[in-house]
Amino acid sequence: MAVNLSPLGGAGWQFFDNNGIPLSGGLLYTYLAGTTTPIATYTSASGSIANSNPIVLDSSGRPPNEIWLNGIYSYKFVLQNSSGSQIWSMDNLSGLPSAGTQSYVTATQGQTVFTGLSYNTGNNSMKVFVNGSKQIVNLNYTETNTSTITFLSGLNVGDVVEFLQ
Repeated sequence: MAVNLSPLGGAGWQFFDNNGIPLSGGLLYTYLAGTTTPIATYTSASGSIANSNPIVLDSSGRPPNEIWLNGIYSYKFVLQNSSGSQIWSMDNLSGLPSAGTQSYVTATQGQTVFTGLSYNTGNNSMKVFVNGSKQIVNLNYTETNTSTITFLSGLNVGDVVEFLQ
């Protein structure tokens, strides 16, 4: 199984409550993207030892281990305080790539078209993320041609768009 470092909580992260206080005893749940089906994360790049689910944060708001994700799934993360009150949720996250070509673009207000790419259409060779959230071809964007993708709705000014091959 290929695992990739999580973009959220991966290595050295510290989580805080809404007042900026370290989230001592916080709970980080991981689910299959778009669902409430729990899915494992792993403590290292070997993918041999699963983290607990939820991952219980230490007194400084840090996970006890690194967080690595199974490379074939997208994840949903839910962060709660120690009392179980939700602080935030993020969906459609995938692990950080270990190799390949990647580029970043900062979107302008309402931007939908991104050019200057080079990839093969129709075979999922391009992965697209907006602010770390994985985008789905034909749901969030279309592959216009081998050098252009077009988002179905305009992005916000400052959105970071990442293209990975």
